[in-house]
Amino acid sequence: MLILSAAILAVFYLIVGFDFIRLVFQGGYEAFNSPLAILFADLIIIVFIPSLYLASKVVKDRPFSSYSSSRGGWNFKLYFKALVIPLILYIIYMAADTAIRGPEGTSHLSIAFLAVILISIPLQSIAEEYIFRGLIMQTLGSWFKIPVLAIVLQAIIFAMGHGYNSIGLFETLVSGLGFGFFAWKTNGIEVSSALHTANNFAVGLFVMLGLQASSSSPQLSEVAVAIVFLIVLYIIMYYVGKKTDWFGEIPENSQDI
Repeated sequence: MLILSAAILAVFYLIVGFDFIRLVFQGGYEAFNSPLAILFADLIIIVFIPSLYLASKVVKDRPFSSYSSSRGGWNFKLYFKALVIPLILYIIYMAADTAIRGPEGTSHLSIAFLAVILISIPLQSIAEEYIFRGLIMQTLGSWFKIPVLAIVLQAIIFAMGHGYNSIGLFETLVSGLGFGFFAWKTNGIEVSSALHTANNFAVGLFVMLGLQASSSSPQLSEVAVAIVFLIVLYIIMYYVGKKTDWFGEIPENSQDI
């Protein structure tokens, strides 16, 4: 991962220079207002997928597919089925938030920006799931043999890996707990990846349209409303998953991480 990340840094250094890289790393989420900045940040995370694949081939302790699920690899059908509801609800939620508080950003609408949120944001979201719910949560689960502990610990690590203020980190913690629960319940990371993708895609879309602004310092009222939304979303997802037999195609041996 260090090698591939260094290669990306070198390419961007040659194309746009050191000041751009420094701005992205030091500017927080406020710097993510251009397709190039988002693409750069996403690529640094996306490289985890080929890195994990290559590492699994070198170490040969387990197949790469096991990091996706214990059901024999990635299930595209489940991912896309699970993506529909949260994507619709996130867009409705953010549209309502914008209607109440008013637009907060500047429009950056462009083909390049649209391409980034359609391609790199889903890949970045899935890559994070491979990191936190694929590798870290499975590793913690194998150590402690206590699913709840593994879910909580990976959520804490997930929150600390984001550059928000303390209030924003709490919202990220709740997200990590939800993602971890669905990964555990479904024995795979497709549903958590769908939830993650829906969140990041909706944020990217509203930033592109100038309706929301990227921020590293959300306010308490924003986070409180967001957490209520997340809880409602997770309840709906679990209910629909049960009613429509999402989990019917998934073995119920969910005691192992």
